[in-house]
Amino acid sequence: MGNVKEIFISVDPQESRVALTEQKRLEEYYVERSSDTRMVGSIYKGKVTSVVPGIGAAFVDIGLGKNGFLYVADIIEPKPEEEAILEEGESPAKENTREEQRHRRSKIEELVKVNQEILVQVVKEPFGTKGARLTTHLSLPGRTMVLMCNDSRLGVSKKIEDVQERSRLRAILSKLRFSDEAGLIIRTAGAGKGEKEFARDVRYLSRVYQHTKRVASRAKAPACVYQEYELAQRVIRDSYTEDMNRIVVDDKAAFHRLRRFLQLLIPGVKVRLELYRAEEPLFEREGLEDQVAALFDPRVELPSGGSIVVEPTEGMVAIDVNTAKFTGRRNLEETAFQVDKEAAVEVARQLRLRDIGGIVVIDFIDLDLPSHRRELVKTLETALGRDRAKTNLVSFSEICVAELTRQRMRQSVQTFSRQPCPYCSGRGVVKTALTMSIDALRQLRRAIKTTSSKTLELLVHPQVAIRLLQEDRPSLSALESQYRVKILVLSDPSLHVEQVKIQASG
Repeated sequence: MGNVKEIFISVDPQESRVALTEQKRLEEYYVERSSDTRMVGSIYKGKVTSVVPGIGAAFVDIGLGKNGFLYVADIIEPKPEEEAILEEGESPAKENTREEQRHRRSKIEELVKVNQEILVQVVKEPFGTKGARLTTHLSLPGRTMVLMCNDSRLGVSKKIEDVQERSRLRAILSKLRFSDEAGLIIRTAGAGKGEKEFARDVRYLSRVYQHTKRVASRAKAPACVYQEYELAQRVIRDSYTEDMNRIVVDDKAAFHRLRRFLQLLIPGVKVRLELYRAEEPLFEREGLEDQVAALFDPRVELPSGGSIVVEPTEGMVAIDVNTAKFTGRRNLEETAFQVDKEAAVEVARQLRLRDIGGIVVIDFIDLDLPSHRRELVKTLETALGRDRAKTNLVSFSEICVAELTRQRMRQSVQTFSRQPCPYCSGRGVVKTALTMSIDALRQLRRAIKTTSSKTLELLVHPQVAIRLLQEDRPSLSALESQYRVKILVLSDPSLHVEQVKIQASG
């Protein structure tokens, strides 16, 4: 039957969810809340509010309350969606050298002025106290190509490495130029595609480009001149391929929007788009709810019986690989090698699913054989190659610790759907019953000294109450005898394990 690829779209009033599966296994997962502003990819006509030479940046009002920031590097050099070799320019080495020289020469105050109106595109969402990161080099993504609004050069993604394929794509590109002021880059998804598919994409992109130009010419800053598509359309634009078996959506209005979008994006292509009508929720019917819930578990089991543990920290994400119950059939080296290869594939999958960005450190099981280490690196690089976000394997040590970076553009699923535990303050642990028993006795001693009551009620969690009334009963009796008071220990299931309440009785 082959590899079954499907897209499932579930729409609720508060949020939309999109799941991409292969053989019913979750491979990509996206969530968008109805209250969210679609920012990344959107283009704004903004007004410069301040220029800060010390950090080489300008702050731009784009009408969202919090000003975006524009670095000098994002004015000087185009930042296409994928790194590409631009066919109508200098060699990459020379380009890099010239870019460094421009960075050293250029000053932000020479490039933009306060109150200047400027077209910018959001490349990163606001995060914490930071506003959105902006660029003046505008790009519009299609299925197989990216249109660069202010750069007329043509290019092919660096990830397409085959020399003959690059030559074929360059020949097609030269026929497709439609504007002297806009350029085109063939994305990785364009490998193997024919001139017909590219021409279709160019027609779509040119319509979007011309419409954006018209809106921008009439708009008064600050204003949005190009709104990025909603979640379902974005995922289909970026991820749909002709070998996709079907797209299923459970909302009638969303179904009709998607049908119109597909006619615009890929006219003439037959797509199996289905409206789900059953009573049972779509994600439950397809076995996706449990897979989504597993994204919040730190431990992920591997097919062999090994596991990985994903632990976000303040500055990075640490991933530990364990053999767990798997011992292998031959020797420790072979066991470790098999678990490590499975872990490399699963780590890449979890990075996509959880949308983890920033620095990632992976502690693989040590491998003694250099050939095994080389193959593990190759497996990891291949698995990371499936990721649309830019990843960079920075290092891989002899003790099998890998360090990589992954592009962060949006908040991860974990960030916006979870909050720090209000009981443990995000520590992930709480005090034991013994610790709380000792703490309760200390609080009792302080309370006895500040009250004239001869009877005190001590309200604690049931586990703490059992500890106080059994193992620590002698300590309670000693307090009663020393201060001539009566202490009533009361079990209160509504209390958190770390809560203690003391009140006078009678």
